[in-house]
Amino acid sequence: MIKEVIAKALSDQLNAELYSAYLYLSMSADAERLGYKGASNWLYTQAKEEMAHGAHIYRYIIERQTSPVFSNITAPETSFKTIKDIFENVLKHEKKVTELINDIASLAMKENDHASYNFIMWFVKEQIEEVARTSEIVTRINMIGDNPDLLYSLNAELATRAFRHPFPEE
Repeated sequence: MIKEVIAKALSDQLNAELYSAYLYLSMSADAERLGYKGASNWLYTQAKEEMAHGAHIYRYIIERQTSPVFSNITAPETSFKTIKDIFENVLKHEKKVTELINDIASLAMKENDHASYNFIMWFVKEQIEEVARTSEIVTRINMIGDNPDLLYSLNAELATRAFRHPFPEE
């Protein structure tokens, strides 16, 4: 059995992952509307990854013989003006998620829940990758500016991202 405080933190994170998927679907739709099909694909793939993260947390909570608590998912923003605006918001969101994940790791250590600490460390590492990958995209967009040829090239590159289930055993 898992301590109630850990179960609550993990349930909150499960809901945060589902919100992230919802947010990235919204951003994907806006990228499509703006004519960036490649960026739309990248964001849609990100949404699928967030759903997989949520499902993994769900399975862990169940395996620890408790039930997750689901909350309402707030409607995400749906009116991004530019591709730069979208990816700056992705970066901001990923930094927030990093804080949430780090808080769970700290809580698991404080509660001497070694299993939950070990579980959440995968997400700690994942967030390092998420922030680095998104920071690189934002940096490139800032370097590109309004150059249509370079934006086209970046968009084509973003179109190549394919979903790879982070937990293929599930």
